[in-house]
Amino acid sequence: MKINYNPKLKELARKLRKTSTRSEIKLWQHLKRKKMMGYDFHRQKPIDSFIVDIFCNKLKLTIELDGYTHTFEEVSDKDNVKEETLRKLGITILRFCDEDVMKNTEGVLIMIRRFIEEIEEKQKIHTP
Repeated sequence: MKINYNPKLKELARKLRKTSTRSEIKLWQHLKRKKMMGYDFHRQKPIDSFIVDIFCNKLKLTIELDGYTHTFEEVSDKDNVKEETLRKLGITILRFCDEDVMKNTEGVLIMIRRFIEEIEEKQKIHTP
C-alpha cells in the first residue's frame, strides 16, 4: 500500500526536525543511518495528514515520543485520530514517553529491537 502525505506538511516537518526535543535527538542517535538492525528510519515524517516522530517504511513502523503535553485530554483525542488513521494504513505505532527515552534509553532500544524481531518473524522480512 502506498502511503501518501499532504505536501503542505513538508515545510512543517523540516521545522520540527530543527526544533526536536531532547528525547527525539537522543533516540535518533541510535536509529539514524540504519543503526537499528539495518533499517532506514526517518524523523518527522509526513504521513497522510499527520507528521509522525520517527518512521520506517519497510517495517511500516512509527515511533511516537510523548512529552508533557500528551497528558491533556485534547491532545489524546488528536492522538487517537492519528493512531486510527495510521493503523488503517497498516502502520504499527510504538509509544514511549520522553522520560523513558532520557532515563532508560537502553530499555527503549531493547523494546524497539524486540518489536522489530517480532515483525520480521511475522512478515518474514530479512534485515537489509
